[in-house]
Amino acid sequence: MKRQRFEEKNEQIKAQFKALKLKKPHRLNLAWSNWGFGMERLQDSAKRLEKAQVPFIELHGNHYGSDLGYRPAETLTILGDHGLKVAGICGMFSTHNDLSSNQAFSRQAAVDYLKREIPFAALVGASYLLVVPGAVGRPQAYDALEFDRSVETLQLVADWFVRHKVRAAIEPIRAAEVSFCHSIADAQRYIRAVNRAGVRHINGDLYHMQVGEAHIGTALLAAGSALTNLHCADSNRCALGDGAMDVDTIIRALYLIGYNAPGKFVTFEPLGPGGDPYPAMYGKPNRAKLDQLVLTSIRYFRERENAVLSE
Repeated sequence: MKRQRFEEKNEQIKAQFKALKLKKPHRLNLAWSNWGFGMERLQDSAKRLEKAQVPFIELHGNHYGSDLGYRPAETLTILGDHGLKVAGICGMFSTHNDLSSNQAFSRQAAVDYLKREIPFAALVGASYLLVVPGAVGRPQAYDALEFDRSVETLQLVADWFVRHKVRAAIEPIRAAEVSFCHSIADAQRYIRAVNRAGVRHINGDLYHMQVGEAHIGTALLAAGSALTNLHCADSNRCALGDGAMDVDTIIRALYLIGYNAPGKFVTFEPLGPGGDPYPAMYGKPNRAKLDQLVLTSIRYFRERENAVLSE
């Protein structure tokens, strides 16, 4: 029987992976994004990740005002007590701080937010800060100029990324949640338009890539060295292993682009199905369910990684 087109692409990636002939490679760096844990103390989140042997954490970018958000020294103490290091910061961009807004105060809020978040990222050792070009939860476009406004607004603060040695990681998100920048190619176009040294990297997301890309594996190859973080959840945006995500092909593609290296992370972010995910950050945590979610996802990923590497 003739293979389906996606199967042909899978086989091409598999053949390229086998040609690498890897011997005891460094494993992919795993992290967890904690904003999906809701209104939980950082101590409790860190304890959970330590128990599941997750070495890195992606911190909620919660500096929404000068008096809000994590404090650097306290954060490092808590994470250090549980053997955790910071992978990056999950920047949060809503209609209140929208780089592309047609309201000047919202764009200024986005600039101010980044000027708080970037120095914090540097102080806690984060290698990247996730940036969404348009507001999450706003799939309808303002007008035909939002791409241009977003580019212009991010350029105002782009030098801060260089100054603080933090990577701006542009995240494409599915069309059901944002009005533009839905694919790796879109993110690359946006990066070219910003044209600043501090804005060169991409934050992929497997859940969004299901609808934004023709094939997740080939999209990862196209992202190449620009990919610095990859959000991970199964096809239903739940625990890895509970859906239909082709994890093996994803792992092979990541090794093909040399992703098993310092400063490159596979960060779990299983937020559950639905529309705008941002309300999850204010949810009441169910610790038992979250414990199981983390353990199940991490174990499944390592199981598949071991299987792929032993082929």
